[in-house]
Amino acid sequence: MTASKSSADLQRVAERILKLAKSACLDGVEVDASSTTDALTRFANNTIHQNVAEQTLAVSVRAIVDGRTARATTNKIDDESLQRVVTVAASLATNQPKNPDLLPLLAKQKYQKVARAFSSTAETTPQDRARAVAKVCTHAEKHKQIAAGIFTTGDFQSVLANSKGLFARHRQTRAEFSITILESDSSGWAKANAPDVRKIDPQALAESASDKSAKSRKPRELAPGHYVTILEPAAVLDLMGFLFFDFGGTAIEDKRSCLTGRLGQRLFGENITVWDDVYHPLQTGFPYDGEGQPRQKVLLIDRGVAKNVVYARSAAKRAKKKPTGHGFSLPNDFGEAPMNIVFTGGDKSVDEMIRSTERGVLVTRLWYIREVDPYNKILTGMTRDGTFFVENGKIAGGVRNFRFNQSVIEMLANVEMLGSAVRSAGEEAFEMVVPAMKVGDFHFSEVTKF
Repeated sequence: MTASKSSADLQRVAERILKLAKSACLDGVEVDASSTTDALTRFANNTIHQNVAEQTLAVSVRAIVDGRTARATTNKIDDESLQRVVTVAASLATNQPKNPDLLPLLAKQKYQKVARAFSSTAETTPQDRARAVAKVCTHAEKHKQIAAGIFTTGDFQSVLANSKGLFARHRQTRAEFSITILESDSSGWAKANAPDVRKIDPQALAESASDKSAKSRKPRELAPGHYVTILEPAAVLDLMGFLFFDFGGTAIEDKRSCLTGRLGQRLFGENITVWDDVYHPLQTGFPYDGEGQPRQKVLLIDRGVAKNVVYARSAAKRAKKKPTGHGFSLPNDFGEAPMNIVFTGGDKSVDEMIRSTERGVLVTRLWYIREVDPYNKILTGMTRDGTFFVENGKIAGGVRNFRFNQSVIEMLANVEMLGSAVRSAGEEAFEMVVPAMKVGDFHFSEVTKF
C-alpha cells in the first residue's frame, strides 16, 4: 500500500500555492500539504468483521497580512480550489486583530535526518493483516477465550514550505495492533505501535493478553486504600500524558502549568530523568515543528529536578530563551509541548518487581483518566483488563478493578524500581518511551463494579 500522493506531488502543490500567493501580494504565506493512507482490520468474537482503507489529502495555507495571520484548508488541488484557499486565508487574516507576537516566517533551515518510513509497513496488504489476526483468534479459541481488537497500517507524507524559502519534508509509516482477550468474568489486553510492522509480534501480544485474562479469572474484591503498585509501561504512559503539556513555555507564562514557580526544584525522585528526544531510535515524528523550526533534544527532568521546558519561537522571544522547535502550527492557543518523551529507565523486570513485593497491586492499563487538581496534578481514572493482587512475591489472583485518585508528582517521588524504557502505546496519551514502575504508595479510592 502506498500513499496517495508522493513527496514530489506535494512539493508541486506547495509551489503552485506559493506562486498564487505571490500574485496576491501577501506579506507571507506558509503551506502545509500532507497525504495519508490508512488501512484497518477490525475483529471481534474471534472473527474479522471489518476491513477498511482510506486515502486523504489536506492542504493548509497560512497567510500573513500586515501583522495578522490566519489559516484555511482544502482537500482539493485543482487550480480553482487552490486559488480559493489562498483567497480565503488572506481574507481571514485581513479580518483578524494584529498579533504583536507574530514573527517573520523562517528562512531555509537544516534538519537532522530521521528514518521513519518502512516499505514493510507501507506495502502491508489486507491479507497480511488477516493472517496475523487469524493467529490471534486461533490462540483465543484454543484457550476457550474471545479475541477482539484492531490491526492498522498506514503511510503519511508531509511537505512544509513558505515564501521565505523554507522547505521541509517528512515521511513516516505506522503500524498498530491492539488486542483484548475476554472471558466470562475477566479480560486481558496488549498493544504495540511501531513505524516498522516487523517490530510487532501479534502472537506474543495474544499470548500476553490471554495469560492476563486467564490469571484474572474469578476476581476478588480488594479493599480500596494505599498500595505498593506495579504499573506496566502502558499504565505509566497514560498517566504521564497528563504531565508533559505542563512542560511548555507558554503554559509557564500563562501560569497554567503545574511547574509554575517550581522550575529548578526537586519534585520527583532522583531516579527520574526524562528527555524530549525526537531522534531517539524508538521515537517517531517530525524533526521540525509546526513553523519549520528544527527540533532540539531537551532535558526536561534531571534526577528528579524539573530542569527545562520547551519553547515555540514566540514564547522563546518573550522569555528571552532560544526556541527548541516544539511549537504547534500557527495560529494556535496552546503554544508548544514536548511530544517525544523518553524516560531513562532502570534494570528491573516486572517479575523482579513482583518478587520484591510483600503486598501490592499489579496494573496492566488505565482508562477514563481525568484531571482533578491541575497544580498538584491529581488524576482520577480506573484500572482495566488485568489488575492483580500481589502477595509474598507472587501474583495471588485477579482483583476487581479500582478507581484511583493519585498525584502524578507524588507518584514520581515514590518510585522504588524502574524497568527498562520501551516504546509503549496506551489509550489516553501519545506514544512514549517509558519503563514499568514500582511505586511505593499509590491511592486506590474505590472498587468498581467489574
